[in-house]
Amino acid sequence: METNLLENYELVVGLEVHAQLLTQTKAYSSDKNEYGALPNTQTSVISLGHPGTLPKINQKVVEYAVKLGLACQSDIAPYQYYARKNYFYPDLPKGYQITQDKTPICTSGKIWIKDETGKDKAINITRIHMEEDAGKSIHDLDPYATLVDLNRAGVPLVEIVSEPDIQHPQEAYNYLVEVRKLLRYLEICDGNMEEGSMRCDVNVSIRKKGEKTLRQRVEVKNINSFRNVMRAIEYEMQRQAEVYETGGKVLGETRNFDAQTGTTTILRTKEGAADYRYFPEPDLPVLRLSADYINKVRQDLPPLPRDLYEKYTKTYGLSDYDANVLLENKYFALYYEKLVAIAPYYKTAANWLLSEVKGYLNQTASEIGQFPIAVETMAELISLVETGKVSHNIASKKIFPALLHAPTETAMALAQANDWLQKDLSADITLAMQAAMAKYPEKVSAYKAGSKNLLGLFVGEVMRATQGKADPKMVNEIVLSLLA
Repeated sequence: METNLLENYELVVGLEVHAQLLTQTKAYSSDKNEYGALPNTQTSVISLGHPGTLPKINQKVVEYAVKLGLACQSDIAPYQYYARKNYFYPDLPKGYQITQDKTPICTSGKIWIKDETGKDKAINITRIHMEEDAGKSIHDLDPYATLVDLNRAGVPLVEIVSEPDIQHPQEAYNYLVEVRKLLRYLEICDGNMEEGSMRCDVNVSIRKKGEKTLRQRVEVKNINSFRNVMRAIEYEMQRQAEVYETGGKVLGETRNFDAQTGTTTILRTKEGAADYRYFPEPDLPVLRLSADYINKVRQDLPPLPRDLYEKYTKTYGLSDYDANVLLENKYFALYYEKLVAIAPYYKTAANWLLSEVKGYLNQTASEIGQFPIAVETMAELISLVETGKVSHNIASKKIFPALLHAPTETAMALAQANDWLQKDLSADITLAMQAAMAKYPEKVSAYKAGSKNLLGLFVGEVMRATQGKADPKMVNEIVLSLLA
């Protein structure tokens, strides 16, 4: 299809994110909730739906759902009603899924993202509800049969349903990044799409630009990466535009995305609520959430990425890039928070974390929790540089590596023991610069004629002559004055 055909249409996308919760046991039984166990070793008569068995509410599931809702500024329903969603699949032995239908635990709320142009945009949340996962059907181990692993049956989920506010494939990608970051900050889901602990269904439709009513949507399932979400949306945009332009009608379907070909194929016609025969779950009582309970959960919320981003960019003056890299990992951001609380040199502290510290972590394939230098020691090192007691060159090339090998030492002790403290070297700097000017008279003339890029040559000569101990700021001032 010609690209300019898409210019007549606008994209309308809503996402349904299913996040497995990091509870020790399943949603309605005491079966273990643990990824990677041998198939069918984490099931019981409750998970298998034996007659006479009764489910029991996992309180952690409720707590985690409330946490997520509060983090999204959602309204929390005071009464929790459970429902049965009936359908037949071999990986759901009970023949129904315990979920929430008309009374989700959370309604409204929003998640902030960057749109495709980099501007802030709020994606509104329709609902967040609690439910249980189904087991897993495995089609590629036996050429003649489908195998079923029921370990996942009953694993607790929250489903986050967005409004159809997404208007570009990049926005869908950015939304998923923010959802995963939020889940990880709250420590309620690890967000590993490759393990299936975070899964996404995409509802895609298009309409002519200027239209107000929504057209028929198509749901695309089985998408296993953020990049493939974008690819599925891009393909559906083109497919649906072709259907409309040739006089056809887009049908309400559930489709599968093939990552190899980048195309979608029909799985089945889209079910409606009547197909699932929802009715109240008779074996679970109505659960009341008091205002005191909700406030207690609110008080236990960690710093949230959106709030930290606002602080880093508006209060600390960090760039968008620096703030986002710091916020990629919760514990990396918390290390930075502790660091600037002791040594409030916001930009300098960020530079150290994003260069020396991150370089060490990448080189050693480790996380910030394994970083050997205590935050107090890093704060001391940064303060030594900022107060002019040691040069940045000495701090990064000498003291920092020494601290990695001897993390119980202090930065000041190492600087004193190795004669790394800066002294008043103005006389030495002047002599070194005069020697450099005598060595390169033609460079001096070229600089004065306008070749200002030669400044680095003279600064480098002086730093070498003073063995890197001179204050770079002082070096620049003296070099410039002598070249004037």
